[in-house]
Amino acid sequence: MTAVRTAVRTTAAGLALLLAAACTTPTPPRGQAGAAAGAVCAPPRAIPGAETPTTIDVVEQAYFCILGNHHGGAALNARALLTAGFAALIRELNRNGHDVPEATIPALTGDRKADWAAFEAAYRTTTDQVPALRDELAVVTLEAVVAALDDDHARWAHDIERQRHPDHYDGDGYGLGLQTNVTGSEASGAPGPTIPPLFVTAVQGGAAQAAGLRPGDVIESIDGSAPFIDGRAGPAIAALYPQYPQARPVRLRLLRQTTGRRWSVTLAPGLFPQDPATLRAVQAKLLDGDVAYVRIAGFAPDSADRALRAVSRLRTGRTLSGVVLDLRGNGGGSPSEATRLVSAFARGKVTGYQCTADDRCESLRTDDTVEPLGLPLVVLVDRGCASACEHFGSAVKDLRAGRLVGTRTAGMISGPARSYLLANNTLLAFPSKRHLGPRRQVIDRIGVPPDHHVPLTAEDAAAGRDPALTKALALLHK
Repeated sequence: MTAVRTAVRTTAAGLALLLAAACTTPTPPRGQAGAAAGAVCAPPRAIPGAETPTTIDVVEQAYFCILGNHHGGAALNARALLTAGFAALIRELNRNGHDVPEATIPALTGDRKADWAAFEAAYRTTTDQVPALRDELAVVTLEAVVAALDDDHARWAHDIERQRHPDHYDGDGYGLGLQTNVTGSEASGAPGPTIPPLFVTAVQGGAAQAAGLRPGDVIESIDGSAPFIDGRAGPAIAALYPQYPQARPVRLRLLRQTTGRRWSVTLAPGLFPQDPATLRAVQAKLLDGDVAYVRIAGFAPDSADRALRAVSRLRTGRTLSGVVLDLRGNGGGSPSEATRLVSAFARGKVTGYQCTADDRCESLRTDDTVEPLGLPLVVLVDRGCASACEHFGSAVKDLRAGRLVGTRTAGMISGPARSYLLANNTLLAFPSKRHLGPRRQVIDRIGVPPDHHVPLTAEDAAAGRDPALTKALALLHK
C-alpha cells in the first residue's frame, strides 16, 4: 500500500507499483462501465498499450467502475462525484477564457444511472461548443471525479507514455532540493497537526544546495504568503513540493536562527542528482557498539528480508542490545513486506484487518515462517510514515512488539489499492477494502500515535541533532 492522495499524473515508480498491484489481483472485479463505454472495468495483465485520448466514454467507465468496486461503493455519494466533475469542467472552460450558456446540469436525483445520463447529456452539450478543448475537459473531469472520492489511495494514472520515457534517469530527484518539517502530503491537504515554524529538515541538492540553505533555516514566507494560517499549514507550502515537470520559481524569505540573518532567495525547481545512498531501500549500521540501526525507505519487494539480513550481519560476533528501525519518511509499499517484517518480532498474531463496506473483515496475520529475532525493538516514525508503514507501526504498537518514537504517522491508509485498466489504456486505482488496525481501530486520517512523542525542532535540525534516535538508544540501554 503506497500512499497517494488524489487523481494525479503518476511517476514512473508509481506506475510500476500500480501495474504490480493490478497484475497480481486474484479476483475479477464486479463493476462495469455504462452502456456507452461498453467495457468491463478489469485489472490489466500486462503493460498497457499506447494511451489514447480521454473521452466521456472513459469517464463513464471510470464512474461505474468506482461505484461497483470501491469499498464504500454502495454508500458513495455519486451525485457529489458528478457535481465535482462538472465543476472542474467549468473551471477549465473559464481558465481558457471560454464559457458556454448551456453549461449547467439539472438537479441529480440519486438514481446513479439516471444521474449519469443527465450528466452526460449536459457534458456533451457543453463540450460540443468547444471542440478544441474536448480532450482536456475530459481529463480534468475525470481527475475531479477521482479526487472527489477523498481517498488517499485513489489515483488515476495517465500520461503513461510520457512516464515510460521520462527525460531523466532513475538517479534524478526533482524539485527545489529541500525537505521541510511539513511533508508534501500535508502540504497537499493530507490530515495532520502541523506546528509552526516551517523549517528545512534536509537539503538534498539542486537549487536549495546552490543557494546555501541549511537544515534549521526557518521559512518565514513563500511567494510573499505566510506558511501557516491560524496555526495550520497554509496552501503556500505546496509550492515547496512541485510535481514534475512544473518549473515555476519560488521566492522564499528565510531566517537562520543561529546567526539572526534574514534574507530572500528565489529557487527554481529542476532535476538534480541524488545521493545514491538515499535511494537504497535498506541501509544499516551499528550504533553505540551494540544497536543495529536499519533505515527502510519504503516497503519494496524483498525489503523485509534485506532488513533482517542486515541485522544478522551486524549481530555476527557480538551481542546486540536491540534494533532501531527508522521508518521516518517511509511512504509505504507492499503490505506483505510490512507483515513479514513484523513477523520477526511477533508470532501468531493479527496485524490488521481488511474490511468490505458491509463490515465483512479478513484478518491479516503474521508470517510464522519468519525466524524471530528475539531482540528489543524501537521504531522511529513521523508524519512521512504512511500506508504500509502505518500497518507495520500499528502492529508493533498494538502487539507490544516494540516501542514507537517520534511523531504521529501520516494517517494515509484507507486500504490496499487495486488497479483497473480503462478503455484509453490508462490505469484507475482505488481500494476495494478498507484497512483497520489490530484492534479494529481506524488509522486512516488519524495516524498511529508514538509511545514517546519526540518531535524535531528547528534548533535540532540546525545543530544536526536527532532527538528521536537519541531517545531510542536511551530506551534500549535502560
